[in-house]
Order: sequence, then structure tokens, then C-alpha cells
Amino acid sequence: MTAPIDATTTSAWAELQQHKTDLKPDLRGWFAADADRAKRFTFDAADLHVDLSKNLVTDEILASLVRLAEQTGVAERFAQMLAGVHINTTEDRAVLHTALRRPAGATPELNVDGQHIDHDVHEVLGRMRAFATRVRSGEWQGVTGKKVTHVVNIGIGGSDLGPVMVYEALKPLATDIQARFISNIDPTDLAQTTADLDPETTLFIVASKTFTTLETLTNARLARDWLWAGLVASGAIDDTDEAKKDAVAHHFVAVSTALDKVAEFGIDTDNAFGFWDWVGGRYSVDSAIGLSLELALGPDVFEELLAGFHAIDVHTASTPLAQNVPVLMGLLNVWYNNFLGAQSHAVLPYAQLLHRFPAYLQQLTMESNGKSVRWDGSPVTTDTGEVFWGEPGTNGQHAFYQLIHQGTRLIPADFIAFVNPEYPLRDGDRDVHGLFLANFLAQTKALAFGKTAEEVEAEGTTGALVAARTFSGNRPTTSIFAPALTPRVLGELIALYEHITFTQGTIWGINSFDQWGVELGKQLALQIAPAIEGDEQAVAAQDASTRELLAYYRAHRK
Repeated sequence: MTAPIDATTTSAWAELQQHKTDLKPDLRGWFAADADRAKRFTFDAADLHVDLSKNLVTDEILASLVRLAEQTGVAERFAQMLAGVHINTTEDRAVLHTALRRPAGATPELNVDGQHIDHDVHEVLGRMRAFATRVRSGEWQGVTGKKVTHVVNIGIGGSDLGPVMVYEALKPLATDIQARFISNIDPTDLAQTTADLDPETTLFIVASKTFTTLETLTNARLARDWLWAGLVASGAIDDTDEAKKDAVAHHFVAVSTALDKVAEFGIDTDNAFGFWDWVGGRYSVDSAIGLSLELALGPDVFEELLAGFHAIDVHTASTPLAQNVPVLMGLLNVWYNNFLGAQSHAVLPYAQLLHRFPAYLQQLTMESNGKSVRWDGSPVTTDTGEVFWGEPGTNGQHAFYQLIHQGTRLIPADFIAFVNPEYPLRDGDRDVHGLFLANFLAQTKALAFGKTAEEVEAEGTTGALVAARTFSGNRPTTSIFAPALTPRVLGELIALYEHITFTQGTIWGINSFDQWGVELGKQLALQIAPAIEGDEQAVAAQDASTRELLAYYRAHRK
């Protein structure tokens, strides 16, 4: 792997610095002087219709940004990723989440490091489909012969955020089996999630590649205890080791490659579904990690989701950079982050079903690009990463939009909406979804064009209130529209942000596919756990602040 190109040494970077110096944002004036601006800055990627015209860019700025992508090798590195080059340098791994959604029979065949990738991926997909079909049809039954009605996914990080987000987004399609999710080691999570479930009709998925993740295995053991206790209490099984072992075999499956640990837990290894070290956790929802989705939503829905992912993969790989939607959106993020001083990025879905999408993007973007060294170990030469956050509209309008409209910080925002609603309700003669979308359109308009003091005064406002009711405008937004929130469109949205993240990481010269930053706290937690449990030697080994907090805990724990 070659050393990263230092973006700050490119001619495009120098051009952008000059653009920053010369920039006088004037979205009102730009639109008034250019009748074609909206059309020229709007692009389609598969089913996504993406309007970039309300961003703080001119044709010249956008051209310089595209040159930056060219000069830092974005397209070349994307091609390397698709081909299985080990672009995850710190772990010496290929990065092949895009292979998880390659259709059967795709050419040329993908062989990496001696592995026939396509064959292995579709072998697992076939096993997932067969298993889901058995469970959904009732052929697979619990230990007492009852059909599964609820599947509970136990995982954390990428083994939870992706499945939760997708399930919530497509929940109207879950008609036969309901899914629930346990991630937090806080015992409240498991206790509340299982409180109203019937052990006889519940199937647990333990999702941990290594089957060693502290939170996941702790929760898995607690879920196993819950299962046993419920079945014994109801008389469904005898309180014997053999009966309990049989119950686990009927009510637990695994997403893991550590078959020895899976078997030790009591799960039949025939019911373990694997994935590979070239799939990062935050990129894994379209792998076997999505088993809960296939069970709850059905195999056809899952395959449609994969097709959406693949459509954006194809767009990104084959579209010139100047029309390449993920690349352009990634470049805009670089423009705001590195040149205009933005530190956060809002994602505002005007779709209640996407209420977990901003949380999903937090891991995708911040775990990927929250780095201070480049992929060769050298320090970064620019700021990297943004804080991603958001809530679905119109809730956010009554919470934090004030800051975006009139605050002192520049906060670029992505607005996401769908033409056709899942629930087409009416309030008398009014289409409620139409009213909802009026808000979607009004917010981006208000952020872009604002309201002048003269306009405020013309409405009869005078004095100090004029300034309070004036909106500066020139607050950048991107609008993403699609016909409806289908499984395919959802896959397209996820892949869109995967490749936005990739674009930024490449320009900054960082490895977007490791996550060493999450390891230290996990290691220290294992060292502190004995102190929590009363080990005085472990207490003494802590710093003064931690000792004081431990003392408070021990004094107040009932």
C-alpha cells in the first residue's frame, strides 16, 4: 500500500484556500442570477434524487473539490477496495463489505487471499434464507413445539446499530415475527426487552464474531438464564441439565465464526452463521449480522435491501467524479470541515421510520474517521471527522433548529424525505404527509435564503425585534428525495453514507476501517471490574479520581 497523499500539498487544496478567502456566500443572489443552478447541482444515484444547490459552493469551488478527489486518488482507492487490496493497513486486511451485496454470478469472480469471496458469501446467504424460511413457516419450533413469534438479537456496536436501524425503518413489513434488540450491558436493557416475552416462542441470536465480546456474552448468559427460569417455572421443561441443554439448542442461534465457543455455550454449530475479518462491524448489517432482519422481514426483503446497497456501489464505481453523488457529498463535508470551520453535521430524516438513522451514522462516520494518524502511522495534516447527529422532523424543528437557523456555528445539514408515505393518512381534506413535506421543503428554503431586516420591517415589526426576527440565510443543506422508503431505497441510503465516509477518509489519508480508539476503555474496564467487586489491591492500583468514585459507589450501593 502506498503512502497517503497529503491533501494539503495538492494544487486543488491551494485553490480551495483561495476560494475560502474570496467566498462571499449569497445563495439568494446565486439563485437569482442563475436560473439553472438547481438543475445543474442536482444529481441522481439509483433511486435517490439529491439536490446540492443550497450548499455554499459555486461551479468553481465544486470543480476544485473534484480536482482534490482526483489528486488524492479517491477513485483509485475505491477500485482497490472493491478488488480486495489490503487498504485496512493497521490490521493488514482487505475491506470487502461491498462483496456482501454482489449478486450471484457477478463477473469477474472475486478471489482474494485464496478465498473465493462470491462463493462463500452466497453460501452464507443461502443458509440464512433456508433458516429464515424454516423459522417463518413454523418448521423450526421452540422446545415445546410452538412457533417462534419473537426474535431477540443480542449484540453491540455494529452488531446492533445496523439491525436496529433497518428493522425500525422497515417495521411495517414485519407481520409474522417481531424483532427486539439487546445491546447495553446495563441489566435494564435485557430486563425490559424480555419482560413481556414468552420463553416458549422466543428465539435469541447471539451476534459476536469472536464470541468474546464482554457485553454480548454477558447478556447472552443472562438471556439463557431467563429462558431456563421461565421454562422451568411454567413446567415446560424439567430442571435438569439435559432439558436445559435441549432448550438452548431450540432457542439460541449464533452469528459467529468461533464455533468452539458457540458449542461451549450450548448452541448447535449447525445454527451458527459466520462472516469474515474483511467485514468491519459498522459495515456488517448486510452480512449474517442481518439474520434478525431476514427472520423478521423475510428473505425477499433482505435481498431487496442488498440490491439497494449494490446499486450505489455500482454508481460510485462507474460514475465520473463530477457527477458521483457519494463523492460530491464527501467533498462538501471536507469543504465545510477543513475550510469553513464546521465541526458537526446534522442528518434530519423527514420520516419517523428513520428515527435511528442518525444514531447509525454516528458509528459509521465517527468510528471510521475519528482518527489523528494517517494509514501509514504519520500524523494527520488536517482536521478529520465531524460530529454527526440528528432527529427526525418535525420533532427537531421544535428542539434544536433554532441553533441551525440563527446560531453562531455553521452546521451543514442533510434533509431526507420520501414522496409516498407508509401510512397515507388525512386530517379532514388535508393530506398529512403533504403537510409534513411542506415542512421539509420550508426548512431548507429558510436556511438557504433567510429573511432580511427589510422583509421583517415590511411585516410591521420595529425596534429591537427586527434583529431577533432576521435570519441570515446561507446555511447549507443537501436535500435527498426518494419515491418511498422501500428496502431497496434504504440499502441505497446506507451505502451512500458508507461511500461518503470513504471519500473523506481517503482525502484525509486515514484508515477508515479500524477502530483502535474503542479498545483502551474496554481493557481498563476489565482491570477496574475487580475493584468494583471489592478487590482492595485492584482499588489501590487506580488513580485518585477513580478511587474516589469507587469509594462513593461502595458507600451507596445497597
